[in-house]
Amino acid sequence: MCAKILVVDDEDSLVELLRSNLEREGFEVISASDGPAAIEMAERQKPDLILLDWMLPNMDGLEVCKRLRPKTSAPIIMVTAKSEEIDKVLGLEMGADDYICKPFSPREVLARVRAQLRRNTYVEKDSSTSDNILRIGSLEIDKAAYQIKRDGKDVDLTFREFALVLFLAENAGQVFSREALLERVWGYEYFGDVRTVDVTVRRTREKLEPDQRNYKYILTKRGVGYYFDKDQ
Repeated sequence: MCAKILVVDDEDSLVELLRSNLEREGFEVISASDGPAAIEMAERQKPDLILLDWMLPNMDGLEVCKRLRPKTSAPIIMVTAKSEEIDKVLGLEMGADDYICKPFSPREVLARVRAQLRRNTYVEKDSSTSDNILRIGSLEIDKAAYQIKRDGKDVDLTFREFALVLFLAENAGQVFSREALLERVWGYEYFGDVRTVDVTVRRTREKLEPDQRNYKYILTKRGVGYYFDKDQ
C-alpha cells in the first residue's frame, strides 16, 4: 500500500504543488489548513508522515508538533520560512524529525519524505524477526512495540529517538559520526543538518539517562561522534 502523507499549510497553492508532486510519485495525500484541523486529521486518518508548516492560523506548527508527538510515531517534517539556527533547533526539540526551509524544490521534499519513510520501513521489517527483544545492561528494547524499558520502567521516546537508540545499541561499541548517523538513522547522506543529530541525542539522553552528569548509554567520542557503551 502507498504511504499516506498529511500536508498541513494554509497556502492553497503550496498544498497543491506538494500534492501534485507527491501523488505523481504514488503517495496518497490528505491536507489540513490550520493547527486544530491538522491534529484532528492526524488522529483520524493515521498518516505515515506529516509535512507541517510552521506558520499556521489558530495554532502554530510548533504547538501542533508538540501535541501530536505523544500521539503518533509518524515522522514530522517541519516546513518553515525561518532559517535561524535557534528556530530549527526549537522545532527539533518539540519532536520534529526533520525540517525544510522555504523556498524549497519539490525534489528536496521528495528526497526527505522518502528518507523518513525508508527508515520507518527498515525498523518495521527489522521488528518482524523472531528476536524482537534486545537487552543491554538495564535496558530492554522491544523492536516490535517500539518501546524501551529501563530497570523495568517505560521510557517515553519518539520514533526517531527510539530508532537512534536501537541503531546504536545494535552496534554497541562502534563510534558513528554525525554524518553516518544521518545516513543510517535518518536515511539520507549529506542532505540534512548534523545539528539534527546533536539535538536528538540531547533529547534522548534527557529521557534515557538516569544521571545527566554521567552518561551511561549514549557516549560521545570527542571529535568523532557518538556510540553506545557495550560494557553495561
